[in-house]
Amino acid sequence: MNMSELDDLKKQVSELETEMTLPEVLVNQNKLTELSRKYTQIKQRLNKLEKINSLDRQITDLEKMLKQEKDQEMLSLTQTELNDLKSQKEQLINEDDPSQSFNNVIVEIRAGTGGEEAALFAANLFRMYSRFAERQGWSIDTLSANQTDIYGYKEIVFRISGPKAYSILLYESGVHRVQRVPETEKNGRVHTSTASVAVLPEATEHDITISPDEIDVDTYRSSSKGGQNVQKVETAVRITHKPTGLVVTSQEERSQSKNKEKAMKVLRAKLMAQQEEKRLGDLTEQRRSQIGHALRVEKIRTYNFPQNRITDHRINKSWFNIDEIMDGKLDDLIKDLKECLLPQK
Repeated sequence: MNMSELDDLKKQVSELETEMTLPEVLVNQNKLTELSRKYTQIKQRLNKLEKINSLDRQITDLEKMLKQEKDQEMLSLTQTELNDLKSQKEQLINEDDPSQSFNNVIVEIRAGTGGEEAALFAANLFRMYSRFAERQGWSIDTLSANQTDIYGYKEIVFRISGPKAYSILLYESGVHRVQRVPETEKNGRVHTSTASVAVLPEATEHDITISPDEIDVDTYRSSSKGGQNVQKVETAVRITHKPTGLVVTSQEERSQSKNKEKAMKVLRAKLMAQQEEKRLGDLTEQRRSQIGHALRVEKIRTYNFPQNRITDHRINKSWFNIDEIMDGKLDDLIKDLKECLLPQK
């Protein structure tokens, strides 16, 4: 148990209790609501840590008893009680992991540096995650795509539906780098390109409420790869969230209403991600590192085709079966990531 965090939370609770009784705060409803929300979050976290702290003490006492006890019946009873306490502690710790609250996930892949080769790599990543999802028995639904003439993607946003999809794919967020000889390269030179991946939990209308007056909805004609209009009717939808400036689009469906529905899914996911970042910003640096949420870092992984090697730079580990991984066999890679990156319990 981290006692410094416990002391820090107690101090924050005391300070907030004092601040919420100030006359200037009591007459300011917005300020009072904001402080109350923050107080509730910190108080819940404090209560949980105190419960874990209490369980730690009980577990330590029982472990000492096990070493000293000679009676077999008492040993059996003590071991049963110890296992129950450890299970309670494990459950409390797992409640800290925000990824456990979501199943479905929205994945956004954007081509980075490297022109057409970056767009082709983005398409390769989309296929990799699609094949992995198929192997898991999950369903995939493309929400928005901007395809190039040679079937790469400048950007593609898709939804994966399945049990624990978010917690499994959580650590894929970040910049992916590829080193290979592009199909268009005549001199056989190895090029380096990048694509960024964002993994967002799917938010429901209950999770994120968006008022109609907070958005501007524009419609336009859907376009094919290369930008040519493919429909005479304006079925594609662009939604701008005025308070944040976020812009999302969808043109995959032939129905304007379905495209709007898909665009709203992406918008809610992005707004939820922003809220989570703000929430983490209120926590201590130590707590943020424990949550392991600093995921969108530069260059998390390199795909080196000439050397048949994929390296994840966060855990400094390489795998030498690049073709299998690109075909969606991510199980070992994801297992290794979770063992190294999940908060220590």
